[in-house]
Amino acid sequence: MGRSMIALFILTFVTIFAAFCTGVTGCWRRSPGNITATAILMLLACLLSAGAMGLWHGVEYYEKEKVVGEEYYQQWSSVLQDNTEVLYDWSFVLSWLGVFFCLGASFLFFFGSCCLSNEKEREQLNNVQYIMPVYPQKQQYAYAGYAVPPPQAYAGPYYTTGSAYGPYNY
Repeated sequence: MGRSMIALFILTFVTIFAAFCTGVTGCWRRSPGNITATAILMLLACLLSAGAMGLWHGVEYYEKEKVVGEEYYQQWSSVLQDNTEVLYDWSFVLSWLGVFFCLGASFLFFFGSCCLSNEKEREQLNNVQYIMPVYPQKQQYAYAGYAVPPPQAYAGPYYTTGSAYGPYNY
């Protein structure tokens, strides 16, 4: 279990590095898909680190209760029992804070992805009036095996002196 805990922490670091790469790319390109991938990777990192911390607690429990047993500590002298205390220091607290911050980052990336996709959707709806319909283009027709150029849609620009469309529209 101890080796599995270390392996899970290594996988967590690799996952966080991958999330960093997709997050930077997603923010640079403003891509909701990349931000969603970052959120999923951060959630995976949260689960991996929580599993590693669960294994740490399992190793601690197994060592104290199953291998050594409570009676082992009762065999110690009273001076040793009085001067012995078990403390969880800053690394333990920092590890659990890292698990919760990974979970929080995952939620924030999910919310950011939703906001980006809503922004892109709103932008597309605002620009819908500028989208020109695409009509099928005229194609060349085959006549007796020879390609015939298509007829002109407009015979050409007709410029007159009073025309509003010509080069002399003053």
